Amino acid sequence: MDAIDLTSRLIRCPSVTPDEGGALVLLEQVLSAAGFACTRVDRGGVSNLFARWGARGANKSFGFNGHTDVVPVGDAAAWTHDPFGAEVVDGVMYGRGATDMKSGVAAFVAAAVDFVTTTPPDGAVVITITGDEEGPSVDGTVALLDWMVSNGEKMSHCLVGEPTCPNEMGEMMKIGRRGSLTAWFTAEGVQGHSAYPHRARNPMSALVKLLARIDRPLDEGTAHFDASTLAITTVDCGNPATNVIPAKGQATVNIRFNDAHSGASLTEWLRGEAAAVEAETGVKIGVRVNISGESFVTAPGAFTELVARSVEAETGRRPVASTSGGTSDARFVKDHCPVVEFGLVGRTMHQVDECVPVAQIAQLQAIYGRILRDYFA
Repeated sequence: MDAIDLTSRLIRCPSVTPDEGGALVLLEQVLSAAGFACTRVDRGGVSNLFARWGARGANKSFGFNGHTDVVPVGDAAAWTHDPFGAEVVDGVMYGRGATDMKSGVAAFVAAAVDFVTTTPPDGAVVITITGDEEGPSVDGTVALLDWMVSNGEKMSHCLVGEPTCPNEMGEMMKIGRRGSLTAWFTAEGVQGHSAYPHRARNPMSALVKLLARIDRPLDEGTAHFDASTLAITTVDCGNPATNVIPAKGQATVNIRFNDAHSGASLTEWLRGEAAAVEAETGVKIGVRVNISGESFVTAPGAFTELVARSVEAETGRRPVASTSGGTSDARFVKDHCPVVEFGLVGRTMHQVDECVPVAQIAQLQAIYGRILRDYFA
């Protein structure tokens, strides 16, 4: 099956989160024709697709996970090529989702179709595709995994096809991800005239004290992870006057953390720091936290070696096993089975004129095909 052609057909589907755009309909047609049992697992207005070749509950089942939703185009006039045109110029295909990650989905779907057609395995091949990876990620892969548990479906191992290579094909795979936490602080003081600060209680001063306390190194890194990071992303009170001390202020921080921490331990720390500043200043500080993912790592072993060996065989490069970058849906899959990520070079993802060399799509299909053959050998 031609993954390049399938990529172009997927790019032409305007599937900006949360619109399905025809992408999952197309994939269901392709997979059903190849003998996959397909089920739409839609939840909360989000479209998802589950497909399985082979018996439910097979002792050995290899899974692929990916998404067909894409981020908005932005300024369409800034694009050199139609963002949903899949134009190929000098061997490069342009379009929103070309890199992230319709090419990856096309590559593993094409590899899976070829594999089960030419060498039917003793086991199952499972494909899970969501339309909510670029959005809230509440009713996407999570919904698929919930449905799988309820219906006796399983994956023994899973590969997520997100872009993982910084500059060259084959240079990096992801065996884990940092956790991600966002905290919102709301400080409530007493409004007053800036010429008489003793008659007010300044919430902004309290927020500055709090941010100074927490804006520091959290650790020095661990065996598989770089050091955790904390970034102050907003500080605001919406005050248009220069001579008024506001009654309320807000600040937001985002933490990307390694396995030296958990979402719960960091939440406890932040609440403790806020309580200390509240006691010191008399300004009430509320804390709201959202943990979008915990850190995890798939221990190096037979599965990670299988992926690395397959990548090296097709690209000539031994991929570095990394946990760098942001979050992905692997953070949900890891609760179901061991998971590794490998995909294209991600340099243009989310950018104007997002693009992918078509040769890399074919190369990625070959890598995924080799992984399937070796896994079921």
